[in-house]
Amino acid sequence: MKGFESINKGYNNVFKQNQLSVGLVVPIENYAQSSIPSMENHVERVQLIEKMGFKALWLRDVPFHVPSFGDAGQTYDPFTYLGYLAAKTNEIALGIASIALPLHHPVHVAKSAATVDQLSGGRLILGIASGDRYEEYPAMNIKYDNRSELFREGFQYIRNAQNKFPTIDSKAFGKLEGNIDILPKATSHKIPMLVTGYSQQSLKWNAENADGWMYYPRDTTQQKYRIAEWRKLIAETQTYDKPFLQPLYIDLHENDDFKPQPIHLGFQIGVKYLQGYLEHLQDIGVNHVALNLRFNSNSIEKTLERLANVILPEFQSNMIKKTV
Repeated sequence: MKGFESINKGYNNVFKQNQLSVGLVVPIENYAQSSIPSMENHVERVQLIEKMGFKALWLRDVPFHVPSFGDAGQTYDPFTYLGYLAAKTNEIALGIASIALPLHHPVHVAKSAATVDQLSGGRLILGIASGDRYEEYPAMNIKYDNRSELFREGFQYIRNAQNKFPTIDSKAFGKLEGNIDILPKATSHKIPMLVTGYSQQSLKWNAENADGWMYYPRDTTQQKYRIAEWRKLIAETQTYDKPFLQPLYIDLHENDDFKPQPIHLGFQIGVKYLQGYLEHLQDIGVNHVALNLRFNSNSIEKTLERLANVILPEFQSNMIKKTV
């Protein structure tokens, strides 16, 4: 099986076979005591992580603030915000983790995604999901139980929208008969779409259709098994391998030798243990980790500096060694 497919600049820079890269989830701030971040210094911090060498930034699609869910994300519309950040950055990949496809008409997702991809010079990575906040569905008069089918139809619509004057026949989203077009097109032959979780689909469907898989932090033994299953399914039907990525919440302790203590979807951890943990994730087949600093108790700038000085050189040097 070949290495990862060449799709666009963002996808190609972030994902390398048998290697791990590091990104950050926006907002880059501590908002542990509130579901709504301040978004203070948000552009400056995005520009800082790009300068430091982090490979990607990741936003989320949160159409409604659902207090019981406990996290409003970056509050800004993801596509509008990425268009703004595209003008404020030059190299860092612009990721969405993830658009809840059943809550959007796919023509708008296709048009918005291709617009960001064009304006950023091919830096968009589009995570997609079926959505897990039940309250959003009746708010948009959409049946929660239909999200599996809506996800598949939305996915295929976005794929077909890349064709010139596409022919599309979707029960939920309408028909195109080849006499009207959707512009702009992405910079490459397709928009890279990475499925989050299972999105109400089988892993086989995801392996055959998606350009990568985002899954949640798990015990590394479980994660190793899950990645092996994913890659086995890919090898059975696909020409190219496909990346695996995950988020990780961290509270970086001021003591470099602080042993990891569990927090929500991650650890309070010293930087030396974090380095070893990320190396282990790389060994089991993880290709990208999106760090989330929502619960980080120390200075964000000092934390970013520590990550840039200790963590990034290790994995950047690995990339250089393995590509020579």
